[in-house]
Amino acid sequence: QVQLVESGGGLVQAGGSLRLSCAASGRAFSSYSVGWFRQAPGKERDLVASITWVGSRTYYADSVKGRFTISRDNAGNMVYLQMNSLKPEDTAVYYCGVDLNPWVAGPQLTPSSWGQGTQVTVSS
Repeated sequence: QVQLVESGGGLVQAGGSLRLSCAASGRAFSSYSVGWFRQAPGKERDLVASITWVGSRTYYADSVKGRFTISRDNAGNMVYLQMNSLKPEDTAVYYCGVDLNPWVAGPQLTPSSWGQGTQVTVSS
């Protein structure tokens, strides 16, 4: 079982940047695929970005392409989401999730473990 803890959220003005971190413990997730998801009030939890273990292939939702970058540090059991040019519509609780399949990418990623989430609020 992998335990995940997200951090780095906060309040930022539109156009600003934040860097989210996801720390894993319990089992190294260097052989897992990892995704960042977000959930706004009254909406479903949607995949924002993901990265595979095999080949470090990345996926981004259309709404964040060119603005967000996902990266991982397997040695440090960390995954990051750099968010630039933030917009009010990016406001949500952001979660990281782990899929035991090291090849899966994009919408096929199905997390078996979740963190508690970190709030991101972008003011206009």
